[in-house]
Amino acid sequence: MKISTRGRYALRLMLELALAPEGELVTIKSIAARQGISDKYLEQIITVLSRAGFVKSMRGSQGGYRLVKAPSDYTVGMILRAIEGNLAPVACMEDAPNQCPRADTCVTLDVWKQLDGAIAGVIDNITLADLAQKQLDKLISHGN
Repeated sequence: MKISTRGRYALRLMLELALAPEGELVTIKSIAARQGISDKYLEQIITVLSRAGFVKSMRGSQGGYRLVKAPSDYTVGMILRAIEGNLAPVACMEDAPNQCPRADTCVTLDVWKQLDGAIAGVIDNITLADLAQKQLDKLISHGN
């Protein structure tokens, strides 16, 4: 499994929104400038995040985006799945229940299940609030 640029940028975008003071709107242009990412690319990503119900937009000269819920309500896994879709390490695990005709006899399936469980164990247990705190800690420790 490889996380795409879209997935990585979506996580960075959501982190930017999580770091904003509660209720404050953040523009795509400001995120793009801070992150060094094309604002057009971020607009495509924010559209997907908006459709997923993760962000809310406000139009107008004072417009921008904000999180719908508290940062602690979003996990890395939720964000990545919204952008990437299924994160199964192999195609045969994308369907539930597994549709592979070899599923009952395939010993390598156990490896893929363990890998999938390990990945989920990480990304589903780290919240945006956790990342925001780590980011703030890094800024403090580097004197910014």
